[in-house]
Amino acid sequence: MSTTLLKARRGETTPQMEQVAASEKFSPDLLRERIALGQIVIPNNHRRACKAVGIGKGLRTKVNASIGTSPDLIDLKMEIEKAQIAERFGADTLMELSTGGDLRLIRRTILNTVQLPVGSVPLYQSAVEAIEQSDSVLGLNADLIFKVIEEQLEDGISFMAVHCGINLLTLERLQKQGYRHGGVVSRGGASMLAWMLHHQKENPLYEQFDRVVDLFKRYDAVLSLGNGLRAGAIHDASDRAQIQELILNIELAESARQMGVQTMVEGPGHIPIDEIEANVVLQKKMSHEAPFYMLGPITTDIAPGYDHITAAIGAAMAAAYGTDFICYVTPAEHLALPYPDDVKTGVISARIAAHVGDMIKLKDRKQDWEMAQARHNLDWERQFSLAIDPETARRFHTERMPKDAKTCTMCGSHCALKVVNEHLGMAMAACA
Repeated sequence: MSTTLLKARRGETTPQMEQVAASEKFSPDLLRERIALGQIVIPNNHRRACKAVGIGKGLRTKVNASIGTSPDLIDLKMEIEKAQIAERFGADTLMELSTGGDLRLIRRTILNTVQLPVGSVPLYQSAVEAIEQSDSVLGLNADLIFKVIEEQLEDGISFMAVHCGINLLTLERLQKQGYRHGGVVSRGGASMLAWMLHHQKENPLYEQFDRVVDLFKRYDAVLSLGNGLRAGAIHDASDRAQIQELILNIELAESARQMGVQTMVEGPGHIPIDEIEANVVLQKKMSHEAPFYMLGPITTDIAPGYDHITAAIGAAMAAAYGTDFICYVTPAEHLALPYPDDVKTGVISARIAAHVGDMIKLKDRKQDWEMAQARHNLDWERQFSLAIDPETARRFHTERMPKDAKTCTMCGSHCALKVVNEHLGMAMAACA
C-alpha cells in the first residue's frame, strides 16, 4: 500500500495535497516537501472520503473537537447534534471517544454525519470490551487491542491517539519520581499502566510497534503518539515521567515515518504558562519539527466551569510558539459530559486561541486589519462576516438595536467612531 508519505517522497502530489495547498494558500511543492520530511500530515483514511485537512509546519493551527458518550449518559441523537455543531462552527477535525452504549453503531453513525476527518483513542473501546469480557480492565490483551485498532481503521477513522510510549522504562521513571500531585488522568494511559503493573509485562503497543505501524500503513491513517502520562495538574507539568514518554513517542514517530506512516506527537494537558514555550521547543527540536498536538493546554487548576478560558489562554501561547494542532476544552471539563452548547463554546474558544497564536506564528493579521476598517466605517455587515462567530455577533447587535442604526447601544449617539467620521474626518479632508 502506497501511503501519502511515500507518495510525497516520490514527488507525487495527491488530490488531498492540492486541496490543502489551495485552502491554505500554500505552495503545493513546499507542502509535499514538508509531508515527505514528516513536518506536515493529512489525516485521510482511504476507506472514507473526508475533508482534506493539513496539520503542521507553516499551516494554520488546527482545532479538534472531541465528543462521545459515557456509561452514565448514552444519547446518540445528542452526539450527532454535537458532531454537527462542531463542524458548523469551524472545528477542523473530530474525535469520537464514546465509552457507553453500542460503540460501533455510535462511531459509524458519527462517521456518516460529518465530512471532517475523525479520530479515536482505541484503548477506550479495548478497555470497555475487556471489562465486558472479564469484569476488569486487567483483561486487556494484545489481540483485543489490535482487533479494535483494525476495526476502527476499517470503519474509516483517519487518525488515532495510540499509547505506545508508556512502557516499562516510562513506568520506572514514574515510580522513581515518587509522586504525581494530580495522578494519571489519561483514561488510556491509566488502563495500560494498570495492566502493566498487574501482569508485570511490557505494553504490547510498544513491544509490537511494527504491528501497529503495519495497520496504519494499510489504511494510510495518521498515527498520533498519545501522551498517557500528560499532567493532570500544573504541578506535574514537565516532570520526568512526562518527558520520558515524550522522548519515546518522538523516537517511535520517527520509526513509523521511516516505514511510510504519517505521525504526530501529542503534548501536555495542564501546564503553567511559563513552561509552554519550553515544551514546544523541546518537542520540535527533538522531533525535527513533527506536528505537535496539544490537549488544551489548561493553564490553571482552579477554574472548573471556565476551563474553555484557561485552555484558550494556553492554546494561544502554544500556537504562537509553534504548536500545530490543539484539542478544544469545553466549560464542562472536569465536571460532566459536555452538551451541545458546551461543544459550541469549546470550538469557538479554541478557534479564537488558534487565530491569536497564528497572528504571531504565521504573522497573519489581515483579517484583523479588515475588521478594523469595517469598525472604522461602522460597516456592521462586514463586521459580522469577518467575525469568528457571525451568528452571535449579529444576535448581540440586533437584539439590542440602537436608535441610530449606524451605532450600537454601548455608546449610542456618543459613539466615538461616528463623531470622528462626521467631524474629524471632514476636518482632516479640509486640511488635505
